[in-house]
Amino acid sequence: MKRFGPALEVRDFRLWWLALLGMGISLQMLEVAIGWEVYGLHRSALDLGWIGLAEFVPLFVLALPAGQLADHLPRRLIFACSLALGACVGVGLALVSAARVTEVWPFLALAMGAGTSMALGWPAARAMSPTLVEHELLASAMTLRSIATQSGQVVGPALGGLLYGSSAQLVYLLAAAACLLAAGTVLAMNPSPAAASSEVGEVPAASVESVLEGLRFVRHTQVLLGAILLDLLAVLFGGAVALLPVFARSILHVGPAGLGVLRAAPAVGALLGAAYVTRRPIGGRAGRTLLIAVGLYGASIIVFGFSRVYVLSLLALGVSGFVDLYSMNIRSTTVALATPDRLRGRVNAVEMVFISASNQLGAFESGLAAFLVGTVPAVVGGGAVTILLAIGWRRIFPALARVDRLEQLAPQPAT
Repeated sequence: MKRFGPALEVRDFRLWWLALLGMGISLQMLEVAIGWEVYGLHRSALDLGWIGLAEFVPLFVLALPAGQLADHLPRRLIFACSLALGACVGVGLALVSAARVTEVWPFLALAMGAGTSMALGWPAARAMSPTLVEHELLASAMTLRSIATQSGQVVGPALGGLLYGSSAQLVYLLAAAACLLAAGTVLAMNPSPAAASSEVGEVPAASVESVLEGLRFVRHTQVLLGAILLDLLAVLFGGAVALLPVFARSILHVGPAGLGVLRAAPAVGALLGAAYVTRRPIGGRAGRTLLIAVGLYGASIIVFGFSRVYVLSLLALGVSGFVDLYSMNIRSTTVALATPDRLRGRVNAVEMVFISASNQLGAFESGLAAFLVGTVPAVVGGGAVTILLAIGWRRIFPALARVDRLEQLAPQPAT
């Protein structure tokens, strides 16, 4: 285990890591199947945008209250319950697909259910990892968290795309089973008294002030705000994942298996990046590295938008995943080290709102832009905007650009 990362030697972290991997595989299987099925109904890129918006709404509404719960109730139980809800969504999608419905709204309703599952579970899940390992293992834990996430994005789309040719219902049911297994793994954890006490306390009245405390902390901590906001805008404008069914069917002319490989390509690149970071951790000039990585991400998206060759498209997506791993690793480590434990649930909820806004709301933006100006101009233009953001961010958040070694970060005082 140690060669994959010393944090995996800790039993509860290992169980948590496996649950995170199972959740990632499940969600990615659902997304690749639902994207192909919904686009096949009416061949409308805008329908793909509506799916992204349906996932975003519950994330936006519920994330901050869920962060409040994660700071005052057992995070392990919240995470397990959210996984059980994800399993119910998978079963519901299987039933809808078996009924051969031709309307989009049932898929939209279940996409909202998936968004609700993520909104409830994600703040608790992300807040758990710093309490499961010692401080000196935290960098390893953050890299392993990225590996679990990206591994799910490799296995899930590839498996979902391959199995979709046999049966869409099979994909949905296997995704539901993966969620249930992940929930069982979480319940098998036996947190130490110190870790358990850090996540359990008297639940205060859900006042607006208490719920928004994490948001205020991020707003007043410029390093956190700059890193999270840059990630939001880069993926919001530079994301192309929501439009992959269009590229697969109408531009590159590959089937659902080809779509699954396209969706897995960024995660393959991210896994290679994680393996590289594991052997050569990010040293000095972390802030500068973050800005360079975001600029390269935008450039890779431009190449993908112009490509008409399947292999070149895969390479461009792989590069986007490789450099995105760097930015994600820097951001997640910054959040973990700069946030006091009593606020981790709420701060991770704020981060989740930003991430979901960049992913799900970005999917809506991509679908709408493709509907208005065309698929290729939407993707290429988004990549160009991302490069401009990376260039200008140094002036907007100079404190972020000046960050040197991540391990020197310490929890900031709450104002």
